[in-house]
Amino acid sequence: MPHTILILGAAGRDFHLFNLLYRHRDDVRVAAFTATQIPDIDNRTYPAALAGPLYPDGISIRAERDLGLLVRDLGVDEVVFGYSDVSHEEVMHLASRALAAGADFRLVAPTRTMLRSRLPVLSVCAVRTGCGKSPTTLHLCQLLLQRGLRPVVVRHPMPYGDLTRQRCQRFTELEDLDRQQCTLEEREEYEPLLEAGITVFAGVDYGEVLTAAEGEGGELILWDGGNNDTPFFATDLHIVLLDPLRVGHERSYHPGETNLRLAEVALVQKSDQATAEQLAVVEAAAQELAPGAVLLRAALTVTADQPERIRGKRVLVIEDGPTLTHGGMAYGAGVVAARQLGAAEVVDPCSHTVGSLREACERYRHIRQALPALGYGPRQMADLQTTVRQTDCDLVLAATPIDLRRLLDVPQPILRVRYRYADRGEPTLAQVLERHLPRLLRRKEGE
Repeated sequence: MPHTILILGAAGRDFHLFNLLYRHRDDVRVAAFTATQIPDIDNRTYPAALAGPLYPDGISIRAERDLGLLVRDLGVDEVVFGYSDVSHEEVMHLASRALAAGADFRLVAPTRTMLRSRLPVLSVCAVRTGCGKSPTTLHLCQLLLQRGLRPVVVRHPMPYGDLTRQRCQRFTELEDLDRQQCTLEEREEYEPLLEAGITVFAGVDYGEVLTAAEGEGGELILWDGGNNDTPFFATDLHIVLLDPLRVGHERSYHPGETNLRLAEVALVQKSDQATAEQLAVVEAAAQELAPGAVLLRAALTVTADQPERIRGKRVLVIEDGPTLTHGGMAYGAGVVAARQLGAAEVVDPCSHTVGSLREACERYRHIRQALPALGYGPRQMADLQTTVRQTDCDLVLAATPIDLRRLLDVPQPILRVRYRYADRGEPTLAQVLERHLPRLLRRKEGE
């Protein structure tokens, strides 16, 4: 009888694990995937077009809350963990549930699922969601462009729609986001890169994604990590971000600690917002867990459109959704800008929420200063628009990486707030890149 497996996931690494390790094995049967973290991604099917000939009916995607029942009802021998940004404690709770139901529990080494590219690969990953990967990735792209090198960005997966259509996605212009019906969360990751002239790839089948990215004509591939997951590609320079505002998380989240232990560059982001004690603790952890890594400090500088309009106003702040929800942050760039620029009041966002936004405020009790920009589907986008419309405020500070004015029809004026990467002391990220570029480019030339 085939060895029966259940893969725990969140529409990302779980599919990658299946594609690389199990899709073509006739001695293994993947009975189901589970889904969590992201709304409305369960009760779907991983389609036969992606699952392959051994799965003519595809593979069902079930809710993680039914883990014990699924193990028993499906005759599962082994539960494989396949998602990210989870505390070590939560991983072991899941393991305990699997073991109690009668199944083994497995974590797969990142190197077993890293595809090898013929191009040099840089990766930007982190120990937690919300460390500042996106502005760091954008800064790296700009550094490479300044040196006459064209990077191609491959983003960690976010396949929340039609999985067959999202098998391999290529984005070169903003209109591609509309054509591929991207969620707000996808737009947040892709839009700043597209505005900078960078081509972005993502999808479900990362073998196909890698082949397409390699054929784009760039000199390097830049892996833009999601959540705090490890890269899907073997990397030639692994940059890992730490967050001194969440001291201790670098040791207590999976696979963030793994990322840090693999780091060649440990970059302490938000160093301008942290105390000397916070910086000392986080940097000591980096030196202990990644003793061979180069240690850098960086900051995320906040800029706002028409900053003079903020002083004395009652503002509603909208921040990046995942950073506030399972990322655990209470605020981001929008609240920082409101404080720095003299807003009279940051309006409590939870008193006017509806639907899925109300559910988020009830579940994540730390959310009281900013509204998470949740937009995983039409229902959440409608809830976001209704919430903003009925909030009594003078203006909205939108601190997501995208222009929400394109997506929301609200009476209040919306001002954009942005994070930008900034070095803090030496070595700078540019200096580290210069040190490694000759080696990276020699690999591209096959030396």
